Amino acid sequence: MAETIIKRLNDSPIARWTVLFIVATAMMMGYFVNDVMSPLETLLELPIKQGGLGWSPSDYGFFSGAGSFINVFLLMLFFSGLILDKMGIRFTGTLACSLMVVGTLVKYYAVTTDFGGADFTFFSTHLPASAAWASLGFAVFGVGYEMTGISVSKAMVRWFTGHELALAMGLQLAMARLGTAAALSISAPIARHFVLSTPLLVALAFLIIGLLAFLVFCVMDRRLDASGYSCEADKSEEFRLADIGITLRNPGFWLITLFCVLFYSAVSPFLKFSTKLMVMKYGVDTDIAGFFSSIAPFGTILMTPLFGLIYDKYGKGVTLVIIGALMLTAVHFGFSLPIHSSTVAIALMVILSIGYSLAPAALWPCVPKIIPLKCLGTAYSMIFFIQNFGRAIIPMCVGKANETDPTYTTSMLIFGFTALGAALTAIAMLIVDRKKSYGLQLPNIRK
Repeated sequence: MAETIIKRLNDSPIARWTVLFIVATAMMMGYFVNDVMSPLETLLELPIKQGGLGWSPSDYGFFSGAGSFINVFLLMLFFSGLILDKMGIRFTGTLACSLMVVGTLVKYYAVTTDFGGADFTFFSTHLPASAAWASLGFAVFGVGYEMTGISVSKAMVRWFTGHELALAMGLQLAMARLGTAAALSISAPIARHFVLSTPLLVALAFLIIGLLAFLVFCVMDRRLDASGYSCEADKSEEFRLADIGITLRNPGFWLITLFCVLFYSAVSPFLKFSTKLMVMKYGVDTDIAGFFSSIAPFGTILMTPLFGLIYDKYGKGVTLVIIGALMLTAVHFGFSLPIHSSTVAIALMVILSIGYSLAPAALWPCVPKIIPLKCLGTAYSMIFFIQNFGRAIIPMCVGKANETDPTYTTSMLIFGFTALGAALTAIAMLIVDRKKSYGLQLPNIRK
């Protein structure tokens, strides 16, 4: 009955695509801020007298992983899913966007304040005060960032079930990656033309735009409820804590979760180190190195919706996921080779962009096929929660590896074997789908 109501209330393409554009805008701004400091690694490691903050590669690695600290170690991402399923998309999304603003304000404070050489110690890790405060800000931002992600994902399912769900999620991912690409492309030139903190001011302005966009979505979503959506569907499918067991007993859920941990640990942390990789290994000028790194997210802007449309019409979702993971594996092993040609680096980034488009375009629409709608927020949050372990640990390992092996061979092998693990997990997913008949290989559009 719930699915019938969804199709009847959301049969207007104008309404669906307007909602998509609004929530994707909020997510895009979050993605921009998430990577706004990635191209600044070389500047952050400059001495203070030269305009930097005097960070070491390990300091930057700790900061890069800090976005997952509260989500992982204080279980906030898990609780975010419970909040989403109990309080709804509108409340959770507004809270999430607000937390992103607060976290970025703390990062701006860290970059602009003179701490007089003070430092802090976290679990035997010594950090300059600026790195410690920036890590705290990034951790708070990370709570809002991941909470926004699960809120937007559930909004897409709510508005697009039975319609172009994979295409909608692909377009949302494409807009988000536009935010990543913009951050990687313009952050370093802005910092060099003005001061180190200027990109963070730009980021704050973008986050405020994202918050306002989500408030507009809240108005539209409330009208959806007023039109009758919540009356019978929400009563018959109200979330209860006992429903978590439905998710935990599902083998498909655990395979998707493991794949996300491995796949995104081989992509997101890599992009945070890729700008310096281009400078140190391939001799790319620091002013344009960010553009080399942005090839991957820019490529996904067009390809992710395309692959999503293919999945919607023709199916074969797990097959697309496997191909994407194998391409990512080949890219990282390619970066580990003793080849220093910038042309090769560009070619590898192009291949990475294809793999980075294939897997997510098919992966995320698979989740609603194995998890009931009432549990979807909690399911997404548990996936992201476990995924954040990789995103917290891998950057710190890579930061240490780059200190001991400045050729980047070790760090690229870390990424390569992580991606290989994702590919093997996707193959297991295909086997389980055939046994359980989840329908992951079937088209999304119902005829």
